[in-house]
Amino acid sequence: MIPVTKMESVTALLGRLETAVSTLENKLGSVPSNFSPSSSSSAQLSRPSSSVSQNISPSFDDSKILEYDALVQTSFGRVLAAAEKIGDRVLAPTNLLREALAVEKSVMLHFSKCKPNIEGLNKLIQPLSELITKASAFTEGRRSDTYNLLKTIAECLPALLWVVYTGKDCGLSLPAVHVEEIWQSAEFFNNKVLVEYKTKDSNYVEWAKALKEFFVPGLRDYVRKNYSVGPTWNPTGVDVTEFKANNSSFFPASPNALPQDTSLPPPPPPPRSLPVSADGRGGLKASTSAVFQKINKGESVTAGLRKVTADMKTKNRLDGQGVATVGSGSIKPRSRGSAFSKEGPPKLELQMGRRWAVENQIGKKNLTIDECNSKQSVYIFGCKDSVVQVQGKVNNISIDKCTKTGVVFMDVVAACEIVNCNGVEVQCQGTVPTISVDNTAGCHLYLSRSSMGASITTAKSSEVNVLVPDGTDNSDMLEHALPEQFIHTYKDGQFITCPVLHSVG
Repeated sequence: MIPVTKMESVTALLGRLETAVSTLENKLGSVPSNFSPSSSSSAQLSRPSSSVSQNISPSFDDSKILEYDALVQTSFGRVLAAAEKIGDRVLAPTNLLREALAVEKSVMLHFSKCKPNIEGLNKLIQPLSELITKASAFTEGRRSDTYNLLKTIAECLPALLWVVYTGKDCGLSLPAVHVEEIWQSAEFFNNKVLVEYKTKDSNYVEWAKALKEFFVPGLRDYVRKNYSVGPTWNPTGVDVTEFKANNSSFFPASPNALPQDTSLPPPPPPPRSLPVSADGRGGLKASTSAVFQKINKGESVTAGLRKVTADMKTKNRLDGQGVATVGSGSIKPRSRGSAFSKEGPPKLELQMGRRWAVENQIGKKNLTIDECNSKQSVYIFGCKDSVVQVQGKVNNISIDKCTKTGVVFMDVVAACEIVNCNGVEVQCQGTVPTISVDNTAGCHLYLSRSSMGASITTAKSSEVNVLVPDGTDNSDMLEHALPEQFIHTYKDGQFITCPVLHSVG
């Protein structure tokens, strides 16, 4: 007979079990209502089936995933809506980014359920890497009118690789910093889209602005809030290869993920097949064997050759027949083009109210820019045998790929840059804080008395001479040659550089 005290303990234990089961019923809703500790179904619940343990379906109640879904649906939804208004030319590359976002969400679902595994992580991000490769491939070859848009997508896709951050030694910046750095690279081409379609199509402008807001501050702030020091994996979770995430995408499947741009160059034709002999083998091998057979004949191999006599030689022919002359038409003289190549029509205009463009001017000695202010810049490109005068204060002057060109200006707020030029003369009549000469052969700088304190930087340049006033303003200017050769000596743990001084006498 069981003692009364033990019977009471068993009864109390059964009551606690019933209470616990009732609580599980209310929370999970997976236990039958007629369940009791003594029911035969307890044997079935004592051990989960293998199919359930292998196919784990994550809960979408995770606040981080829900916040990510909301970010994509709202912020990226604006990008998608603008792309749909434009058409397939923009919708197709946008769908490529949409697929990448779905892959990123699939990787994020593994964080709390799986333990870290480098091999498994590489397998997870393989679809994302393939999408990045596809986007980059469509920016190669001949440029189309959608190049800047395609380049923006290709440059911003690597921002989604923040999910592979594993620590400071992994080669990536912190997730939020990584997203912002990658977007800064893509923003260069995104701004080109904004400028190109600012007055043409507002839908393109909306697409570019919405894309920027999605990455910065949208995705950057989301990553900074939820994964500031990187993804947090579950050290006791299942292996990545065994986990099957129920990633119900927040977007329908994209029918066309890649842009169908007909302006891209066609692929090269397939190589011509080698001639095939009657026995089905390549004719190349047979023809090679025949050649060697003829060579192995010995002295008889030259039996069919004609003897060239002295009178048949070109140098001994009195009629000049066989001698190619320029006027005979046998050889056409090759016109030697000028070193200067004109890339476009001449320009002298104010662009977008901020930049004066002087381009491809040849032999113009009276080019003048007079209606300018300190917020505008001047860009002089591809000019030859010309003179440009800037009458007024400007922010910046850039002289690029000019030959035998003179530039005269008053005041510059920032700097005057001379790049890829040959034989140019630049005169400052007012003030300029900085002058930069890069990859230039032959440059004369004329400084006024008020600009003698300018900082001059040279790199990969030769024949750079600076002329400064001496004594009074009416006296001749003194010419100083900037050094081109330097001596580097190692002393006290560091290199000391000094210019080469040439002495006469």
